[in-house]
Amino acid sequence: MSSPSSRSIIAYLAQGKIRLKSGDALPRTVESVYGNSIRDKAVRAAQRHSWKGQGDSSPFAAAAWGNKAMQTGEVPLLITSLCASKEPGSLIYSLESGSLCALLEVRQLGAEEQRLWNDNNARIRHVTVSKETGDLVFSLLHQNGTANIGVKRAGRGGYVELTEGDSFDTAPRWKPGAERYIVYQSAGVGRNREGQFLAFGPFMIQQLDTEAGEITTLVEESGQDCLAPHYAADGSLYYIQRPYVERETHGFFSPVKNLLLFPFRLAHAIYNFLNFFSAIFSGRKLSPSGGAKAREMDMKQMMIWGNLVRSHKQGEVEDESADLVPKSWQLLRRTANGETRPLASGVLAYDVGADGTVVYTNGNAVFLLHPDGRKEHVINEGMIEQVFLVSA
Repeated sequence: MSSPSSRSIIAYLAQGKIRLKSGDALPRTVESVYGNSIRDKAVRAAQRHSWKGQGDSSPFAAAAWGNKAMQTGEVPLLITSLCASKEPGSLIYSLESGSLCALLEVRQLGAEEQRLWNDNNARIRHVTVSKETGDLVFSLLHQNGTANIGVKRAGRGGYVELTEGDSFDTAPRWKPGAERYIVYQSAGVGRNREGQFLAFGPFMIQQLDTEAGEITTLVEESGQDCLAPHYAADGSLYYIQRPYVERETHGFFSPVKNLLLFPFRLAHAIYNFLNFFSAIFSGRKLSPSGGAKAREMDMKQMMIWGNLVRSHKQGEVEDESADLVPKSWQLLRRTANGETRPLASGVLAYDVGADGTVVYTNGNAVFLLHPDGRKEHVINEGMIEQVFLVSA
């Protein structure tokens, strides 16, 4: 294994923690000062109300996370997305705790932290920043199963939702040199006659003109999901392509079979729907806790691009850097003249630097693809879900 470039600073989100890899140094965790303050306040509130009854929850605890959890400092804090900031050595991330959502910026590689905005209703994912303007773009999850693209302008409070409709619009990024354009992935939401959620359709890549309000489809492939678009400075479009999982086909006896199984399938569909959105909203599933073993299993799975991704069991594979996602998840690059070629397989998330360097993860390791085509293995670490290059 070759050592990473001494100039490379890589930030990644692994098992709910912000991790930073600077050159040849070992990776370290960047603590959330704001998140820790929330936990400390919750613990102090629980201690103040502990006299009201042994074993009972205080009013504050019942409304938030439970008295026992707060007394032990186990307040759930979920870092939902991460990206490099406009300023060198800075990161922006979104954090959720209970009903609270906040956007924060850490500077000087974690030495300072500033809260940019917070809200009690929003659910933010996939935040990224415009390197030209500092404007933030992200996806906003809604409880009806849809997601819209939201924008927070630099120096302004609040945000604006730019898309609408029965679709799942996520993973937005600004187009370099053309700050009015946003590219993102979008999938239609399939529902039954009663309006209940069934499934997502294939993801396509769309471009939004924020001034004209026009949406253009850039990439749409039959039988494929096209995900995580990223325009590079040279006009090339990068994205992940994976096979779209088709719904079950129906045979001759399907009407009778469906009639008999309808009550069970309906209950199962409702549970899976609630379980899915519990996972992407709170990072926790509806399944009851099974002690330490269940918690260990939960740490080995995560929701990525609408799929529940599970890590390999211990001892199942010898290579710690084995792909967490199938080889069919490919990173593609389409040049300005329309030529498309694959760059890597087993890609879960990636980022592209200003010089054309690509950093990507397969979920269990981080790699660099240099402009000269050389591939470099940087680090092994389990359950990596986002990765970014940070300017020094």
